[in-house]
Order: sequence, then C-alpha cells, then structure tokens
Amino acid sequence: MTVKKIDLNTSILANNEMWAKRNRELFDAEGIFAVNLMSSPGSGKTTILEKSLDYLTPQLKLGIIVGDIATTEDANRLKGQGAPVVQINTHGACHLDAQMISGALSSFNLKELDLLIVENVGNLVCPADFSFGEDLKVAVLSTPEGNDKVRKYPEMFRKSHAVLINKIDLISFVDFDLNRVEEDLKNLGSRAEIFPMAAKTGQGVDVWCQWLIRQVRKTG
Repeated sequence: MTVKKIDLNTSILANNEMWAKRNRELFDAEGIFAVNLMSSPGSGKTTILEKSLDYLTPQLKLGIIVGDIATTEDANRLKGQGAPVVQINTHGACHLDAQMISGALSSFNLKELDLLIVENVGNLVCPADFSFGEDLKVAVLSTPEGNDKVRKYPEMFRKSHAVLINKIDLISFVDFDLNRVEEDLKNLGSRAEIFPMAAKTGQGVDVWCQWLIRQVRKTG
C-alpha cells in the first residue's frame, strides 16, 4: 500500500489563494478598493471604524464586513453610520478566509462601493497568512499591549502596509515606547505608514483617513 503524505497547511493556504484570486478579480472588475483591518482583541478596531466613518462616508461609498467568533455586537455598533455592514461569525475559527469573504460579498451591491473594509477576527497570528484579495493590510496596535508585539508577531507587521498605534493618549501610563516600535518595524524591513491616534477621542483619526482616501483614489 502506498502512503501519500499531504501537507494540510499548504493545501489550506492554496485553497484560500484560489478564493482570494477570485475576490481580487471581482474587486478589480467592480473598482473596489479592499482593506484588511487586523489586530489583537481589544485594540480598538471597531472604535477606529466608528470614528473613521465620519470622515470616509462623505467622500467614499463604503461597505464593511465584521468578523467575530460569536455575537453581532461590533456590527451593531457600526450600523446606521452611512455604510452597509455584514457580520461573519466563524464559530471558533481565528480568522476570516477568502471563501468567507466571497460568501459575504453577495450581501452588497458591489457596483455602489468604492471601498470595502474588513474588520478581521481579533488575532495577531492567523489573519496575516489568509489574504482575501485585499489591496491593503492594516494592523492596529494599542499602547496597553506593550512594546514587544512587533517582535513577537513579525509576520503580521511585516505584511502590513500601515500600522495604527491606538490609545496613544494612554502612553504615559503604560509600558510603551513609540520609537522602539518604529525601530522594530524598520528591522523587519517594513515600510508601513505609522499613524498614532486615540480613536476614543478622535485624535489622529483624520490623518489616517486622509491617507486611506488618497490610496483609494490613487487606484481608482
């Protein structure tokens, strides 16, 4: 009997890339710019989105997909702010994959969208490996998480095109050195744009949004 060894990780990623390619082709055909927003739980992704919508919706037509293991709490917070919101519950999976995103796209009128933002499941490991065909990967790092996250989770930050440093208003109360984080990103070879902000108060959110709008219009 012949025993065939299958690398499940390679197989899973290959299947994801197939779906990501389909999504990418659809985004290109419809003129949609897609953003993958990633972070650990509690970093403030949903608050950043809440504040960002105030700046983005007057200028762009948005759609939002929210990924969580359970509940619709984050999606409910974002509804009624000028952008359609679709919730995906993974029921245990630690990330959104390209096939999940593909299934959610049918809930939007894609011809009416300029920008799709996906709030991924809170996790600093898996979301970095599972592209869904996005234009930009954006990582959120909050100051209470500490200085070491870039070094501990290099793949997440190496692949990100932008890093939002949230809760900057707490920096004097926590063990966080912005210069150290910037140096760690450089050591990874990252060219990510860095945006310090305090989403709860709105500080710095406008700068991030202006940059994002430029990226969307650059490819439009």
